[in-house]
Amino acid sequence: MINFYYESDFTLTDEEIYADWINRAIVSEGKETGEISYIFCDDEYLLSLNQKYLDHDTLTDIISFDYTEGDIIHGDIYISVERVRDNAADFNIAFEEELRRVVIHGVLHYCGYKDKTEEEKVVMRGKEEEKMALFHVEQ
Repeated sequence: MINFYYESDFTLTDEEIYADWINRAIVSEGKETGEISYIFCDDEYLLSLNQKYLDHDTLTDIISFDYTEGDIIHGDIYISVERVRDNAADFNIAFEEELRRVVIHGVLHYCGYKDKTEEEKVVMRGKEEEKMALFHVEQ
């Protein structure tokens, strides 16, 4: 079950389309969808989580808490809509595209992909592109 929650004035349009896409991305990795919660918030909200739980005093676009058990994906994914908007502007891409990238990025971590080293970042970016291409694919 994929749930969407809002701690800011942002609301995701077409939640069902997003949930279906996320589920298909998970299945394409040979995993199963468990309980996944997406919480859309602002910078201040995410910064407080970053400070409290990760001891980081920096802004970020996403923080994910992974509760995956075996091949069943579970977790809470917090996304700063402010950061996504700013990053989209910085990268000169549409907000919706950057939002989808961040949404799928969290799930890819749960599927076992990392992004600490340059090599891992290349693999992660390739997986993001692969899964983003599934967004408009009708099933």
